[in-house]
Amino acid sequence: MRDRFTYLSNVALSNGAYKASVIPTSDVVTDTYFRTLCEKNVCGNYGKNWMCPPDAGDINELICELHSYQYILVYQSVNTLEDSYDFEGMAEAAFKHHKLMLNVRKELENVDLKRKLFLGAGGCRLCEVCAKATGEPCRNPGKATPSLEAYGVNVSKLAESAGMKYINGVNTVTYFGAVLFDI
Repeated sequence: MRDRFTYLSNVALSNGAYKASVIPTSDVVTDTYFRTLCEKNVCGNYGKNWMCPPDAGDINELICELHSYQYILVYQSVNTLEDSYDFEGMAEAAFKHHKLMLNVRKELENVDLKRKLFLGAGGCRLCEVCAKATGEPCRNPGKATPSLEAYGVNVSKLAESAGMKYINGVNTVTYFGAVLFDI
């Protein structure tokens, strides 16, 4: 099994992840409190993206779904910013992380795992404009990617459990992605 975990981690690393690790989902700390942050619309996606709350699903059901999987591949991207107000740099880093997630997904979609679920950072960015904004159903329901936060994941604790840092220094931004899976 260790070889399979190494392979999965190497897929993320070879696609540009800064670090990657596989841990049991029993090590993933979840909390319904993160839905409260979503409801406060901290990121601006609440009710505007099919993969974000409230449309992502009931928080308790999503937490149960997450913990029904055996393992989670956690990976992170770390990018340098000009300063802590470099919002353009943060947006560019988010776009790079989204591309990383798409590449990891593409490589792992055909890997022989019993089940898998891909989770990203923030709202789904698959479509340039989410169909939710135009009142249409999701255009890519099989590929749309919910966020770790939508599933109630405490990402700072997830980083710790996976042997990673949540904050990687001054003038950096770190994003996380994950793949839940069963063997």
